[in-house]
Amino acid sequence: MNKIISTNKAPKAIGPYSQAYLCGNTLYCSGQIAINPETNEFVDAGIEAQTNQVLNNIKGLLEAAGFTFADVVKTTCFLADMKYFSVFNSIYETAFISKPARSCVAAKDLPKGALVEIEVIAVK
Repeated sequence: MNKIISTNKAPKAIGPYSQAYLCGNTLYCSGQIAINPETNEFVDAGIEAQTNQVLNNIKGLLEAAGFTFADVVKTTCFLADMKYFSVFNSIYETAFISKPARSCVAAKDLPKGALVEIEVIAVK
């Protein structure tokens, strides 16, 4: 069973893609940046606030598909600058206590000048 996942608990897709896609028992979530889905405004208040908003967006996507953070098996994290790595990590570890596999890289430019973007894959 393949299904597009759409929820108002995460920002609307701003291009030709889905917020998330359920393929069998695997959920693929598009990269999330710090857009508040209630206001559709970008949270431009530093790495802490942006990371928290991204995690809230991911939580919304996971819940919409019947998943939790514990179901996440892989994350891909993009930081605007590796100087944010330790602060990002301290917030990240509060959500991903199951310690999924992860890649974390610096990206030259992220959408809307974001400091962080995270995409996840979850399996039930």
